[in-house]
Amino acid sequence: MLMNEFLEYLSAIWPLTPLLLFILAVTFRLLDNSTSLFLQKDILVNHSNVSRGLMRDAMKHNEDERFKSKLKTALIFRNLHHGLMILAAITLPISLILFFLR
Repeated sequence: MLMNEFLEYLSAIWPLTPLLLFILAVTFRLLDNSTSLFLQKDILVNHSNVSRGLMRDAMKHNEDERFKSKLKTALIFRNLHHGLMILAAITLPISLILFFLR
């Protein structure tokens, strides 16, 4: 009985999972302010998507500990963004299959 209720609950929520993961990913992308951090340090970047390699190099070669910690936080947000986008892409076909098989 309990397992049937849980599966029914899961089947009601599962189709929304890719959307929720996408919203979380966008939130973490908005929290990633690496371009702003570089511009505050007078480091010019070509576009708003600063590469991870450039962020790691800046952390290695900069002496400012506050700047390094902000870059580490931005790098964590960037990694969470990419991970959640991958999870959203993986769960989308699964949720569509489960939705139409129900």
